[in-house]
Amino acid sequence: MIFVTVGTHEQPFDRLLKYIDKMVKDGIIKEKVIVQKGYTDYEPKYCESYKLISYDSMKQYIKEARIVITHGGPASFIAPLTIGKIPIVVPRQYKYHEHVNDHQLEFAREVKKRKNNILLVENEEELIDSIVNYEKKIKNITREKCSNNEKFNNKLKDLVKNMFESENKNG
Repeated sequence: MIFVTVGTHEQPFDRLLKYIDKMVKDGIIKEKVIVQKGYTDYEPKYCESYKLISYDSMKQYIKEARIVITHGGPASFIAPLTIGKIPIVVPRQYKYHEHVNDHQLEFAREVKKRKNNILLVENEEELIDSIVNYEKKIKNITREKCSNNEKFNNKLKDLVKNMFESENKNG
């Protein structure tokens, strides 16, 4: 299953959903596709789509998906990273009236450059290539889970454990 999310930004992201729908229609994508379409006007004809979904459903779809495709909103592509999945990130672009500026594109490019833990896609050809060759493309990408919450909780657990061990030795 492929899960696609465009977030909840009020401007539509028709371009991405049209790309995905066309790939399913043309047989490039042969598996089930579930789409969270937000305020996108385009209604996918070949995918299961929902305007908005609950946070719990979103987490479940991300967990179950073979591929997660997101817009360039950090929360959307960080979610799969926290469980060790490499997302395909398709940033909204100003030139297509998908956002007020190109901050998603700029941010995704910087993440790609610094961390190299996302597949950045800027056009339909790159999206097709990333989906068709997904396993090969992610093969050499480190799939470390990168959850700051988990890191914080582990540090706090160690701190509390050390406090009690010190108290038991001194008491």
